[in-house]
Amino acid sequence: MKKAILSGNEAIARGFLEAGGKLAAAYPGTPSTEVLETLSRHKGIHAEWSVNEKVALEVAIGGALSGVRSMACMKHVGVNVAADPLMTAAYTGIHAGLVLMAADDPGMFSSQNEQDTRHFARLGKIPCIEPSDSSESLQYAKAAFSLSESFDTPVILRTTTRISHCKSVVEDGASESPAGRGLARDFGKYVMLPGNAQKRHVFVEDRLVRLRDWAETSPLNRVIGGDSEIGFITSGISFQYVREAFPNAAVLKLGMTFPLPEKLIKKFASSVMKLAVVEELDPFLEEQVRAMGVTVHFGKNVLPLCGEFSQRLVREKISGSPLPAKAPVAGLLMRPPTFCPGCSHRGLYTVLAKLKLHVSGDIGCYTLGALPPFSSMHTCICMGASISAAHGMAKGLALQGGSQQKPVAVIGDSTFLHSGITGLINMVYNGGDAIVIVMNNDTTGMTGGQEHAGTGRSAQGSEAPRLDIAKLCQAIGAKRVREIDSYNIKELEKIVKEELAEKGPSVLISNQPCVLRYRVSKKAYAVEKATCKGCKLCLKAGCIALSFTPEGKTGFVTIDPLLCNGCGVCAQLCTTGAMTQP
Repeated sequence: MKKAILSGNEAIARGFLEAGGKLAAAYPGTPSTEVLETLSRHKGIHAEWSVNEKVALEVAIGGALSGVRSMACMKHVGVNVAADPLMTAAYTGIHAGLVLMAADDPGMFSSQNEQDTRHFARLGKIPCIEPSDSSESLQYAKAAFSLSESFDTPVILRTTTRISHCKSVVEDGASESPAGRGLARDFGKYVMLPGNAQKRHVFVEDRLVRLRDWAETSPLNRVIGGDSEIGFITSGISFQYVREAFPNAAVLKLGMTFPLPEKLIKKFASSVMKLAVVEELDPFLEEQVRAMGVTVHFGKNVLPLCGEFSQRLVREKISGSPLPAKAPVAGLLMRPPTFCPGCSHRGLYTVLAKLKLHVSGDIGCYTLGALPPFSSMHTCICMGASISAAHGMAKGLALQGGSQQKPVAVIGDSTFLHSGITGLINMVYNGGDAIVIVMNNDTTGMTGGQEHAGTGRSAQGSEAPRLDIAKLCQAIGAKRVREIDSYNIKELEKIVKEELAEKGPSVLISNQPCVLRYRVSKKAYAVEKATCKGCKLCLKAGCIALSFTPEGKTGFVTIDPLLCNGCGVCAQLCTTGAMTQP
């Protein structure tokens, strides 16, 4: 047995391998990304970045139907995209083990909403299990496949940001080598025509009863003895918070959070004087415990519905006595997040801000364009929504008889391939009147520079067909498709104005590689202090390499040569020629 310090995501990947998993598909999304990244480095399996989460789950379902243990990985909002095949897979069941690994993001560190994936387990009537550390992440990944095959069901393996990214000690175990089962052929089981689906629904309900019975004695659910004054029912990372805040308390740790073991819960509740249910986000456990007729003394009546928990928060809310607050650090300046130095998005948003256009935004690094100094993104809904929403905006404006400027949709290359293509098809088909700007930086930038169908490389690093976005847009039927240089502000402004004057949809494609992913670096600029008049126009580029020093009547700008990437956007905004490349 070897010991290693692994993150929860790395441990899940290890558990997949030890379980004899053979096929893994995912779409990158923090905090789930590292599972597939880890698996992509292993031979003898297939690991792929699929174009979106729905496709990833369908690929995994296909893998399971071919007879190999398969897993799809995604973040919580990705489960929304994958919900369609998930609900039907709950009816068909599986042939070989099928696991959906979903990572929730309490606190929204990198997400547009807080969402509780456990509801999908209840909706689909399939089991959901939740590890509390890296060691359990490995073990639960293995248990998920065993549970899947024992009950003929997909299984949700749910984590949260802290479980995904925090590291702890893990012991490697023996690897299983399950025999391939070959392709499944069973008309009544796998072809969901109404007549077959009606019969499978009966199976789903019966399976849920059997899962509840199994949960009563499952080793995933265990009681930790202790002080009976307040007993805790908890799961996942909340278990760690409870153990640190109340180390001597009795705890019912639920590793399986759906379906719940009713007899075990009632027995535990009767053994303590007061009962607390501690869980992040929704009162998913609490509502079910109350529905059993069990009194919950501490739940969402004292614990928040929003945000991430901590040991301090749990201690203060349950005990009612606040701990001494940490003294704030004085004098710290807060700076909003912004683009990397040299990022091509900076030039584009400089133009969009200058023209005061209404921008329908999307999910990616470029969402930072909504922040000062650009303040040039006015909606951000979900993956791919920028194009569809811009189309709706244009139609809505037309219905009001206004002559307002047509809206602009901005979307990244990976997001466009994820779910923007259908929006563009819809816009062209329905006579839309908006500008679509595809910000192609040749990677999935926001989640760390992963490959996609437009990069020419697979997740495992091999050469792959490279999708041509311009030709795809033309094939869709877009008549006006132009490639642009986001670093050339004057030319870019001219092109945007031309497309604003045209009727119908226009597609502009910026083909500049991600400077961070591809380590693009040019010679740094410098400022001639005597020539700078302190007008601050260059600061509209929002680059962290620039700083302003008040001095005399105006002051002057300086450029940090260690941060400057030589893109030249700030120099194009300078009216005195003070910025040069020495």
